[in-house]
Amino acid sequence: YATPDIGGFGTEKPFAYFTYGAACTEVEVDVLTGNARVLRSDIAMDLGSPINPALDIGQVEGGFTQGLGLMLTEELKRRDETNHAWLRGGVGSSLTNGPGNYKIPSSDDVPRDLRVSLIRDEVPNEKASGGSKAVGEPPLALGVSAFLAAKAACLGDTAAGGVDLELDSPATAERLSWCASAARGESDAALRPELHV
Repeated sequence: YATPDIGGFGTEKPFAYFTYGAACTEVEVDVLTGNARVLRSDIAMDLGSPINPALDIGQVEGGFTQGLGLMLTEELKRRDETNHAWLRGGVGSSLTNGPGNYKIPSSDDVPRDLRVSLIRDEVPNEKASGGSKAVGEPPLALGVSAFLAAKAACLGDTAAGGVDLELDSPATAERLSWCASAARGESDAALRPELHV
């Protein structure tokens, strides 16, 4: 089956419609340990004319939570020639192969105050039943708001002075702790946690 009236990537009309969203997120970071807690998120999502708004809000919450994991906790680490030689498996084998060393979001990672608003009927999808739009994956991208809020919290007052530091995603506790100490001038770029992927 091919969706009618679309040409795919590289054409004038790659998709039948677009889904839009915006998020504003408040994150608290312990600058010594790097532990981040998402306190509040406000999300506005364009879903056309939702068939079941309550179900769509649940999908937005779930997709956003997955995005939080992608941006803050879920780090894939692979073995290279220099690390973990005592482990089984060759170069490229996964070092994050279970819940003990690969952290997916839990109920404790969901913002205490999560507000979702649906932007209804502004741009309905004329090709779908009732004018609805897809809701599964689009909210995942809004997790970047938590990443940027965590980085801003680490930079603190130094951001006003034009200081900017490179921070890789996911913004794990190790990376956030380094970012905060580097922003205060207490850490050097050579000590920056490596990106393992």
